[in-house]
Amino acid sequence: MSFHEREKLFGLIAARRDEMAALTADLVRIPTVNPPGNVYDDCARFLGARLASRGFTVEYLRAEGALGDSDEYPRTNVIARFEGTGKGPCVHFNSHIDVVTAGEGWTVDPFGGEIRDGRVYGRGTCDMKGGLAASVVAMEALLESGISFPGAIEISGTVDEESGGYGGVAWLAERGYFSKPRVDHVIIPEPLYKDAVCLGHRGVWWAEVEVKGHIAHGSMPFLGVSAIRGMGAFIEKVERELYPRLEQRRTEMPVIPDAARQSTLNFNSLHGGQPEQEFSDGFPSALVADRCRIVLDRRYLIEEDEADVRSEVVELLEALKAERPDFDYALKELWSVPPTMTDPEVPLVRALDRNIAEVLGKPARHVASPGTYDQKHIRRIGNLEHCVAYGPGILELAHQPDEYIDIDDMVAAGQVMAGTALDLLRGET
Repeated sequence: MSFHEREKLFGLIAARRDEMAALTADLVRIPTVNPPGNVYDDCARFLGARLASRGFTVEYLRAEGALGDSDEYPRTNVIARFEGTGKGPCVHFNSHIDVVTAGEGWTVDPFGGEIRDGRVYGRGTCDMKGGLAASVVAMEALLESGISFPGAIEISGTVDEESGGYGGVAWLAERGYFSKPRVDHVIIPEPLYKDAVCLGHRGVWWAEVEVKGHIAHGSMPFLGVSAIRGMGAFIEKVERELYPRLEQRRTEMPVIPDAARQSTLNFNSLHGGQPEQEFSDGFPSALVADRCRIVLDRRYLIEEDEADVRSEVVELLEALKAERPDFDYALKELWSVPPTMTDPEVPLVRALDRNIAEVLGKPARHVASPGTYDQKHIRRIGNLEHCVAYGPGILELAHQPDEYIDIDDMVAAGQVMAGTALDLLRGET
């Protein structure tokens, strides 16, 4: 891209600063809370109508049969495509449209899309409707500039990333929407800082451990076996034996924040005894708990093997069986995704590096995410290696009360995305 083209393109994006903020606010006001998957169809069609008016060909793709899809909560995805002047690569910008629940602690309306002091506030501004808006306005500016390019640009709004992405990117990847020859490069505008290219993420292994007991009258617990006590013994063993080992494992992956460069295990949920809803109309029955379940969220490193991740949990459980004659358990694996890292020397990363340096005046950082995002499906199902995350937003603000995104960061990231797309489309890498 010539100096003149770059100045024209970046100037058009800067001039649309207010429009970028307004689009973010409009998207936030569509409360696409997941679960259960509210108003996905409304958001997809809002986005699709805008892009159709700019000359994109638009498809609405409901993930029928996918986990969570129903007539009440249809998993509607939208993909828009603009063809350039001839044959060439396709650069795809993929953003998820779902957001997590607002939760407590807000001082602004979480779905009000308030714009003030150079920021847009609301649930999903950072993660990741601000990144979506930046990519949309940046590509619209590229088309408005009249700068010619071969190949194609695609923009998608997909669902369910916050719950695994199986009704969104995974479903689409299974049908070829994130594979060659349709797509060559994918940029996911997740909130991982405007100066950083996210090459990949740690692995994840989720499992449910159920400790089995024997029901009895609560006044005679010696006649039963408390599953809660058994689970307490398992938790104590994890605290004493597994956590110290995990804290010693460090990765060469550039995971941020630095504390996430080690192996981690989170107790996601714990349920034992009688369901809590039974207490609303009176006291619970006097019973020894015969079941207790815990969900484990284990994040592992590229240097670790998933089989070893599983076996070290099983070893603790088997050790408890040997120590406690009445201990019994069942282990159910819920889902797993291996770690992934894109080669930093591929054209996509080099183009992003160069444009970050030009827009921000400093070298790009290479990072990895502590948690997974939809790159996992593009790499694993679509077999497309040229995929990274790059977008505006501060990672630590995701899922927090008073979530916001800086408008200037969106403008800068939009300039980077537009410059990168043009370089990739023209093969100037």
